Amino acid sequence: MRVYFIIRVTASQEKITADILQNKIGKTTASIYSIIMPYGMRGYIIVEGENEIVIRELILNEPHVKGMLPTPLSEAELDKMLAAKQQVQQISVNDTVEFFTGPFKGYKAKVIKVDSSKEEITVELMDVAVPIPITTKSNMAKIIEHAKEV
Repeated sequence: MRVYFIIRVTASQEKITADILQNKIGKTTASIYSIIMPYGMRGYIIVEGENEIVIRELILNEPHVKGMLPTPLSEAELDKMLAAKQQVQQISVNDTVEFFTGPFKGYKAKVIKVDSSKEEITVELMDVAVPIPITTKSNMAKIIEHAKEV
């Protein structure tokens, strides 16, 4: 029987922790089947193993590991978590956005360029003395007003 447990890790260290655990798995014969880093779940990874004891032994004394949630996930819960991808917003030129994180948090800006391949937008901040173009990641802003169709 396979079980899935959520492991608490240091925020922004999910990839490093998963790599450390993967290396440890390679050196043992532990029955660990997968390590999952769900998108948008900062500070958590999911480990699939044969049973709770095997998973607890894997994470014991590992850097960045803060603990393990006490109850396993059912496959239905896991499927629901993995299916809940962050909705990608379609930012267009002339849209008005507001930053909700980063150094420009709370500022509104007008989009002047969109680079979908790099997931970046170039904006001009509103309500500033001199509007300077700023290029930033598109996931740092949310659309507050779509461009008006002409």
